[in-house]
Amino acid sequence: MLIDSHVNLHAPQFDEDRDAVIARAREAGVALMVEISDKVSTFEATHALAMAHDDIWCTVGTHPHEAKENPSLEAIDLIQLANRPKVVGIGECGLDFHYDLSPRDVQAQVFRAHVAAARETGLPLVVHTREADDVMADILREEHAAGPFKFLMHCYTSGPELAELTAKLGGWFSVSGIATFKAAEDVRAVIRAMPGDRIIVETDCPYLAPVPHRGRRNEPAYIGHVLDKLGEIRGWSRDEAERRTTDAFFNLFDRIPRP
Repeated sequence: MLIDSHVNLHAPQFDEDRDAVIARAREAGVALMVEISDKVSTFEATHALAMAHDDIWCTVGTHPHEAKENPSLEAIDLIQLANRPKVVGIGECGLDFHYDLSPRDVQAQVFRAHVAAARETGLPLVVHTREADDVMADILREEHAAGPFKFLMHCYTSGPELAELTAKLGGWFSVSGIATFKAAEDVRAVIRAMPGDRIIVETDCPYLAPVPHRGRRNEPAYIGHVLDKLGEIRGWSRDEAERRTTDAFFNLFDRIPRP
């Protein structure tokens, strides 16, 4: 089964042809998509997409870039929204010290609220981390010591040390189109060491289009290119890569019924 575990179909880049993009995904064999919430204030659009399509599910959360929008966000705010139908994860949330679009202390505070919501609901946490390996590692250690929770390091491009900690804590990883980029050998090296039963794939569309579409708007129909590159990196056949990532996806997003 082809599954795109991370799409941003509510993004304005799809306003002109959203239905056609979804149709192309289905034509390409994509059976499921997870529509990702990037801020609570636009969750209604995210949730509406999931409710309108049998093959789309969604998350609820606030991206670290947007943490400043609601610095007082609490776990209960997320939990209440997560009780809606078709909400299967908490996030995208985390730390991004590359752009620092929200103050770092606010990013950390809002991230911890998401962790608490994931722990309380049992839903998997979708984590974004960029140039914040040490602080992310500290938070993950502290929060796991307070009580375990399921989590996914989405579009993983951080270092091997954080990857090792993630694996030790039982976390999942998702691989994106970055793995196809010529200069991304450091990313591919980390992918080779990831636990084989906890890897899934994503497009992160409309961003990060894989080769041969790099530089264009990304869309879910391109997920097969990511899956093929993952298979190449790990030495898996296409069938094995599809089977492994499908199993890992349903083990993580266990609120989604497996067909």
